[in-house]
Parts: sequence; structure tokens; C-alpha cells
Amino acid sequence: RILEQIRRLALNGFGEFILTGTNVGSYGEDKKTSLARLMKKLSLIRGVRRIRLGSIEPVQISDEFREILDEPWLEKHLHIALQHTSPKMLTLMNRRNLYKKDRDLFEFLSSKGYAIGTDFITGHPGESEEIWTEAIANAKDLPLTHIHTFTYSKRDATPSAFMKEQVSNKIAKKRLHQIEDLVKLKNFEFRKTTQGELNVLIESFKDGYYYGLDQYFNKIAVKSDLDLIGNWLNISKYDVKEEMNYAKI
Repeated sequence: RILEQIRRLALNGFGEFILTGTNVGSYGEDKKTSLARLMKKLSLIRGVRRIRLGSIEPVQISDEFREILDEPWLEKHLHIALQHTSPKMLTLMNRRNLYKKDRDLFEFLSSKGYAIGTDFITGHPGESEEIWTEAIANAKDLPLTHIHTFTYSKRDATPSAFMKEQVSNKIAKKRLHQIEDLVKLKNFEFRKTTQGELNVLIESFKDGYYYGLDQYFNKIAVKSDLDLIGNWLNISKYDVKEEMNYAKI
């Protein structure tokens, strides 16, 4: 069914496809197949130029998945859900991932030229100042380029709701901005050091600029007299600014 949908869309001119859903990384486990095998099949469909993924868990980057990391049709950005970077906090949150393994995985992906995003929750009960200091130090060591941040929201009848060390909303928001600012700077450094050709799909136009996303999931603003909406561009000359990249065609 997925293959049929992609074939139909590709015939109508669509070239980029995003695979997402609840726990997308576990796709196929009940059918003796896998996400990596599905993506390989999708890549063979005429017209498919780039495949993006939604959030996946660290343990879902299997050996089979690693085999497709060098494929030209796979986005050069992966969003891997960590939730936190303190080993103690991960235990309190009942997360199954281990920070050391997460770090090794991220360093491996970074060596392959990947931009890496993650989710992060601040203010979870038990997130002491000591734990937060450790989390920030670990986050600085990770090759992160993107982040989705959330402050903890109490849910009744959950184990965390009964934990004694509750964190104030003020502190949670302060920490959220701290981790966001850190990753924003890391993204800027990534774009400055990854000076190569960008493969961009132009998606919108606003205030005199066309906007699109490159293979690293970074936004670029393009100035042009041409109508670029829906076009794929290979851009080798561009300016790297803190907020995004800029080009003129």
C-alpha cells in the first residue's frame, strides 16, 4: 500500500517523501521486514529523489539501517529521540536508551556527515541542578544540530506525577531556552564547517525570498526573479548566517 501511494505521487511530480508515524522505526517487525528494506524499495521508484524520516529511537539504528546511510536518496539528517542527556535522568524517566551508546551512535553518524536532531524534555521530576549541569555538559559533547524541546507536563496517575522532586515551571523554561540556545549555536557551526553543495527543494515564497530545506534539514532563503516553487536546486554558493543560509540565483 505504501509503495502504491509513493508510485502514484511520484508520477504526479512529487520527489521528496517523509516516512512518519507512531514508532516508525519499528515498521515491519510484525511482518518479518524492516524500515530499511522499505526505504530501499521506495528508492527504486522512478521519481523518488529524497526520503526523510520522522523520529526514531537509538536502538532502531540497526546494522541493516547503517547499510543505507551512504545512499544518495537518504536525507543527511536523522531525528533520534533521546529525551535527555543525563544517564541518571534517563533512568528516572524510565528510558531504555543509554547515554554512552547514544553518544557513540551520534559520533558515528556525524562521521558520516549527518546532521542530527533529537527531542529533549526539561523540568521532569528529579531533574536537580546537579543532573542539569551534567546534561548540559553532555549535550555540548554531542554533535547535535537540531532539537525539539518540551517542558515536562504533569499527567495524573503516572509514576512521575508522584515523584517528590518536582521542578518549577520557571526553571524548566529557563533550562529549555538554555538547551535551545546551545543547539542553535551548534547548528550554526555545523553549517559553517559543512561548506558543500546543497540539494534544496523550494517550498514557499515570502517577503521577496523563496524558502526551502536542504539535505541536512536546514532552511535556506533564495533570492531570484524566477518562479522557483516546487523546484529542486543544487546550490554551491551561499552565505551562512546565524539564522539560516542565504543564496541568490
